[in-house]
Amino acid sequence: MSTEPETTESAEPGKPEDAVRSGTSTDGPGADRPSADGPNADGDADEPGAEDAPGTDDSPNSADTTEPADTTDSTDTTQPEKDTTEPAAAEGSPQLSEAEAELLAQKLERERIEQRKAEKKGPIASGTKLSGPAADLLAAVRAVESGEKPVAAVFDEPRPAPRRPAPEPVRRPQPVPAAPAAPDTPAPQTVDGVRRVLAAGSAPEALAPQVAAALGEGAEELLREDPWQLLRVTGVRPEQADGFARALLGAECRPDDERRTRAVTVWLLEQAALAGHTALELSALATALARQGVPDADTAVQSTLAEGEALVFQDALDEPGARPGTAPSTPAASSAPPAAAGDGADDTEGEQEEGEEERPVRVLVGLERYALAEESLADGLARIVNSLSKDPSPEWEAAAAAASGSTAELIRAAAGHGLVLHTGGEASRAEPAALLTMARGLGLRAVAACHTPDGRRRFAALLGAEDPVVTVAGLLAGTEGPGRDAEGALDLDVLVVLDAPQLDVEGAAMIVESLPDGARLVLSGDPAVLWSAGPGRVFADLLAARTCPQVASRTPDPGPLGELVSGVGIGELNQVDAPGKEVVIVPVRDAGEAVHRTVQLVADSVPRALGVPPEDSVVITPGHGGAAGTRVLNAALKERLNPGPGRFGGFDPGDRVAYSPAPGRTVPGQVVGADAEGLHLSCADGAVVVPKERVEQAVRHGWALTAHQAVGSRWPAAVVVLPGDAAQALSRPWVYTAFGRGERHLSVVHGVEQALPRAVAEVTAKPRTTRLPVLLRSQVPAAQ
Repeated sequence: MSTEPETTESAEPGKPEDAVRSGTSTDGPGADRPSADGPNADGDADEPGAEDAPGTDDSPNSADTTEPADTTDSTDTTQPEKDTTEPAAAEGSPQLSEAEAELLAQKLERERIEQRKAEKKGPIASGTKLSGPAADLLAAVRAVESGEKPVAAVFDEPRPAPRRPAPEPVRRPQPVPAAPAAPDTPAPQTVDGVRRVLAAGSAPEALAPQVAAALGEGAEELLREDPWQLLRVTGVRPEQADGFARALLGAECRPDDERRTRAVTVWLLEQAALAGHTALELSALATALARQGVPDADTAVQSTLAEGEALVFQDALDEPGARPGTAPSTPAASSAPPAAAGDGADDTEGEQEEGEEERPVRVLVGLERYALAEESLADGLARIVNSLSKDPSPEWEAAAAAASGSTAELIRAAAGHGLVLHTGGEASRAEPAALLTMARGLGLRAVAACHTPDGRRRFAALLGAEDPVVTVAGLLAGTEGPGRDAEGALDLDVLVVLDAPQLDVEGAAMIVESLPDGARLVLSGDPAVLWSAGPGRVFADLLAARTCPQVASRTPDPGPLGELVSGVGIGELNQVDAPGKEVVIVPVRDAGEAVHRTVQLVADSVPRALGVPPEDSVVITPGHGGAAGTRVLNAALKERLNPGPGRFGGFDPGDRVAYSPAPGRTVPGQVVGADAEGLHLSCADGAVVVPKERVEQAVRHGWALTAHQAVGSRWPAAVVVLPGDAAQALSRPWVYTAFGRGERHLSVVHGVEQALPRAVAEVTAKPRTTRLPVLLRSQVPAAQ
């Protein structure tokens, strides 16, 4: 096991600049025209910036970039000035309805904005002792609030000057957008109108249904007035939208057109979300805009902010060794001369402004839907942490005393805390299972939620009962679980979420906001696996924030497979003894041989040597494209295992498929048949009918998957294919996730030589830009 795989697609979302850089490449001939191919609906985030990047024949659906942003009151989250708290209701006032409270809040906010605009016309009263970049930053933020153009110098600096953070606003609970559902079919006349506009702009008319669904009623007029609205369609790139705009506008089409710069800014933020970021640093966004030919980045960003299509934030950065939540003291600050008599409050304010330069900040720009979800998540976590009584009942103490090891630690932690984090591999699931059984024995309403139906099956087997185990998607949709009480909260006392690393900010916010006061939330998962397909790194952020008890399981995964995967988790690719052929390495020279040997393993070798039939094996490869990607492998496996003409949109009865009901979710299934209603599938959750117009986007053949599609599920045997063109996509989390999908057997079709051990030892998870740690730090004290 000394070789390494290569891939055609990125195995993990990259850095902010990597996320937005995906917009710079062209699609070859006809690159300035929109692609007629729609997006696939794998929900796979293994390769957000390569083969399936927007503009190619298959774009990842890790985030639905065509969804309108949540328009919930965002003023509480975007004001970096000191006066950001919401007005409190007067004591003794009559209880207002939700609508009246909202109108009152909007009225007060308008008055506050008008007052600030009036103040902007006069000299700045505070911050007068700032100079240089810090003064420019202060002026730029105020200019954004007043609707004026921000100072260009702010965008030219790679990092803003140090400044004291603004106090966190007191926020009302914000609604979080639900999991995106399949878009409603647009009216035929709307589609026909869009088709005429696309034809006039020399764009593929096959895009008409997607454009109509993305832009809604009036799409024809909107597209004629603003051709760059085509970028709202998943899979369209800026150069393609530019070609469409040139055909429609002629000489009026300019790189600095405000419509173009605004659309490109939003598109870049959506690409960052596909790569896992909830926001982008301003400097990274400005660099990406320049690469897209936007001549004035600050004007583009300001226009986007003014239209409410994005939000801007200032987040304080703690210096190394500084105590969270406090600005570090400096010799300059401590030696400042005392205020002269008579200066009064002005000098005090001046001293405070001088101190602002001691605290570095970063300026972030993000889409509203993820900003609101992240703030809602932080609010909900703070409520959970603070709403539970810190005095555990004697029954919990007795249960903890009866258990042993990390199981006892987990029960004891959950007894006195509303939020608990639990980490460990597959074998460690027995510990949250023991906690759930104990809680139900005490008469508590306890439920466990898993990422996939297969995870639900495996966890239910540990409990010996299926009733208290659901999927996260089913729990949020209301199709599984205990239902909700009269106030809309989940009707439970304890919720254990397995596969917690797969929670993105929107899903996590929906769970947290749905929990009643006093409920306990236990997040359990393996921190070494790939992160969520959607934006955010919720579990990793919570582990790093240390705002609640953390219990690390001491139960190792057994056998040669457990030993191999555990070594990968700490950066070591070890050779293990496998007397029962638990681990087999199959060296190959090229991609063609890799495909041949993979089919041979699934169809012949593994069934003959281990008794595992082909339907119980899974093939995992780094990406969809390439000479040994999922497309090629699935075609070869179908020809061998279920040959047929593909009469139903390329599918035949008996085909294994990967169905994506929503971005970020993959459900294994099998084709049953097709009729006028659509493609009929048999999935773990029952029968599913996929409308024929969604088959191309929502269904793939499923013998071969990417690691992100396979995470959360396990099969008796796994064949991991590492072709020579996959080396750049490999990382430690990818290898850890792929190697851990087999329960009894793992075959590695190895064609990357030393790239594999190098990836395991050196290539860790690529960072994601999120705001959750900063938001948590302001609301939840660090755990002692």
